[in-house]
Amino acid sequence: MSDESGREERRAGTASTVGAPEGPRSGGAGTMDVLRALGRGRVLITLLIGLGSGLPFMLVGNTLGTWLAEEGTELAAIGFISWVGLAYSFKFLWAPLIDRIDVPILGRLGRRRGWLLLSQLMVAGSLIAMALIGPGGGLTALGIAALVTAFSAATQDIVADAWRIESAENDEDQGLLTSAFQLGYRFAILGGNALIFIVAAQIGFALSYGVWGLLMGLAITATLFAREPVDRRDLSAALGGKSVWTPRGLFDMVVGPFLAFLKTHKTAALLMLAAISLYRLPDFVMGPMTGPFYLDLGLTKEAIGAMRLSAGLAGTLVGITAGGLSAIRFGFGPTLLIGAFVGPMSNLGYTILALVGLSTPGFASVLFVENFSEGFAGAALVAYMGSLTSIGYTATQYALLSSFYALLGKFLKGFSGVAVEALQVGRTEMEGFALFFAGTAAVGIPALILCWMLQYKTRKQAREAAG
Repeated sequence: MSDESGREERRAGTASTVGAPEGPRSGGAGTMDVLRALGRGRVLITLLIGLGSGLPFMLVGNTLGTWLAEEGTELAAIGFISWVGLAYSFKFLWAPLIDRIDVPILGRLGRRRGWLLLSQLMVAGSLIAMALIGPGGGLTALGIAALVTAFSAATQDIVADAWRIESAENDEDQGLLTSAFQLGYRFAILGGNALIFIVAAQIGFALSYGVWGLLMGLAITATLFAREPVDRRDLSAALGGKSVWTPRGLFDMVVGPFLAFLKTHKTAALLMLAAISLYRLPDFVMGPMTGPFYLDLGLTKEAIGAMRLSAGLAGTLVGITAGGLSAIRFGFGPTLLIGAFVGPMSNLGYTILALVGLSTPGFASVLFVENFSEGFAGAALVAYMGSLTSIGYTATQYALLSSFYALLGKFLKGFSGVAVEALQVGRTEMEGFALFFAGTAAVGIPALILCWMLQYKTRKQAREAAG
């Protein structure tokens, strides 16, 4: 089979069983595979586009919470302002437009590249606006700038994911591009969650946000050199040539992706969505309070950044590699199940740290486990969700899956500050934090059960098909 025919076969539909394919072709590539392949322009471009997708994520989340805490903002207000991140969870609402309509002017670059460039420019501009406003400009103005950043970043994610999935020539190439994207994304997360603390210790958070806005230039440059993955004329023919601006076309644009997903996966679709929506709930709920916890623990910005760039970076690289190897060896289902078990371990690590107090080995261990679990589970989950999309609906279906992945967690984390303040009543600050982190670990139990059910149903369906 040629690369081109392999690409079309992969795009023609989704997995016919409950989960993604369980064979060795379903996995991702390891970190070393990606690094060896960076000489191939397409892999380097994918890594840089992943870098751009990850760059704003922490800056409207945990890092923003630390900045606000340093300025004396109340925990409840920090929790509520984290709701700007809900833009990521509602991106499926405008994903159909991005799937079927070219962006004005920049659409000359192609549908994917045009939207990608526009969203990247908006992310860069809104990050610079956050830097200019800062907490001193008022929480309302800063919150609006953060919301624009989150909306632009969510749009960037819609297009970047669709571009990555459609650019793959076959299953192995999909694994390589997914791992390259994840590696760039994770490096950006570390930059926004670690390196920025070291920079902020020297020049302040406001100027640091401006620098990070300028760093979006790397992703913008990659988009300018990227290739448009799909000929839209061929795609229109594959979809029956329906015009967007007819009743049938509008119906297909808005409802078609969801009907196609439900038709392919039938009753298992609800189980998939439930498992995905709860998969990283412990991390989301805990997120806004880690920054204030660090400061109350007595950590400096330099110490936070240095430890995240050492133990955190090591955990990320090992986790991504382990996740890719596990998916290759065992398949997506078992890897997701392992990730659902490993994920809440970092929350329990924070509980122990709050109870025993600050120590360098303890802090390093917690950060290593946290980043390992995120790298491991993230690599498997991204590849799994990508395998469930089908031709013509890539952006919308992936946006739907990734929205379910984050919606509940991003809503609940808005109450994290209120929860910590309530738990601290009658207790010390650290005792309140310890109870909070233990509670966030417990909310990972339903996801573990659902992943087991999904794996059980996948194997049962595979046995019935074989028999």
